[in-house]
Amino acid sequence: MKIIKGDKVIVIAGKDRGKTGTVSEAFPKINMVLVDGVNVKKKHQKPRGRNARKGQILEKSLPIHVSNVMIVDPKGGKRTRVGVERKDGKRTRITKKSHTELA
Repeated sequence: MKIIKGDKVIVIAGKDRGKTGTVSEAFPKINMVLVDGVNVKKKHQKPRGRNARKGQILEKSLPIHVSNVMIVDPKGGKRTRVGVERKDGKRTRITKKSHTELA
């Protein structure tokens, strides 16, 4: 999986197509990422006890599959693929469009 925490991504498929956000968490074992402001669902919470917790509607971001997002190119601002290059024995990620190095 070439997308990691902190990357700026754009959604390319699904109901949130076209939205951008940063990856707040990555789940490589299940090939999913959690993107801020994307795939937001409402969860109804029942009140618990008298003074413990009130009933409310919470908005929660759920993970989205990594195949439905692409990295945003830092130079052009458009979506791009990610490649891997070896420099001095170290693995670095680069963008395919502008060949800039990703953090």
